[in-house]
This record gives sequence, structure tokens and C-alpha cells, in this order.
Amino acid sequence: MRNPIAALAAALMLALPALAAAADVPAPAFTLQSVDGKTVSLAQYKGDVVMINFWASWCGPCRQEMPLLDDIYKQYKDMGFVLLGVNVEPDAHNANAWLSKTPVSYPILYDPKSQVSQLYSVQAMPTTVIVDRQGVVRFVHNGYLPGDENQYMNSIRSLIVQ
Repeated sequence: MRNPIAALAAALMLALPALAAAADVPAPAFTLQSVDGKTVSLAQYKGDVVMINFWASWCGPCRQEMPLLDDIYKQYKDMGFVLLGVNVEPDAHNANAWLSKTPVSYPILYDPKSQVSQLYSVQAMPTTVIVDRQGVVRFVHNGYLPGDENQYMNSIRSLIVQ
């Protein structure tokens, strides 16, 4: 296409069904090890609004958003909100090194074989998924740009009151 706006519009029209298909489906169940060695499963948070943030230490946008996610977690954790950071690297060494310099208060889980990220069709780093109190995926966001945290908070607030 010669018109870049038309090309962008066409690309968005093709992408929208895929994005819409990712939401309003039951969240795939999973169990992973946490940074502190505990076994954590999505099922234990049934009844809470759960944000799952897939990240990697080599991902600049992931590192940029993690302190902001920690702020969101601290703000909403007493209202039935849980944030699970899922590191997708095969070796946790780099993730642990990053976390030692930039600690977060929310649980960090390890997905070294990318089994959970495959269940959630993660295509980009970071990917953020928000699950409602009934265990249904209500929001999927790929990547991170400054300001995206406002979308996260809008989704969280709307689901917390339900």
C-alpha cells in the first residue's frame, strides 16, 4: 500500500481479532516455583484479580516497568489484587542479579522451559495478562511504553469493584 496510514489501519484490523481472542477466555492453570522456593499456582488466587506479567532480565521495557508494577501492586494488594511476575529465562541467574539491584515486593515466579508463557501465547516481552475474580482473562497487553500502566490500573480498578 502506498498510503502508510491505510497500511497501519489494515494491520490493526488484522491484529484486533487476535487481541480480542486472547481475552474473555478461562486463564490457563499453572504452577511454578517462586524466587523464595515456594510452589505457587494460579488456582490459589481464585477470587482475586490477578495480573500476570511475563518478563526477562534482558528486556529493557520489562526493567523499566517493574518498579511501576511494584507501585501498582502496593496500591491495590489489600483490595483483592495479586501481581505475579513470571520470568521466562532458562537460567534464573540474570533475573536474580537484576532483582538484587531492583527488588520488587510482588511474587516472582520462574518459567525456565517457557511452558506457562506458551500456555498464554506470549509473543513479546513484556506481556501483561489480567485475570478477573472468576478466573477469566480480561486484558492482554504486549510490550510496554511509558503510560501503559494507566491502562493496567483502569482494568484493575474496574475488576476489583466487580
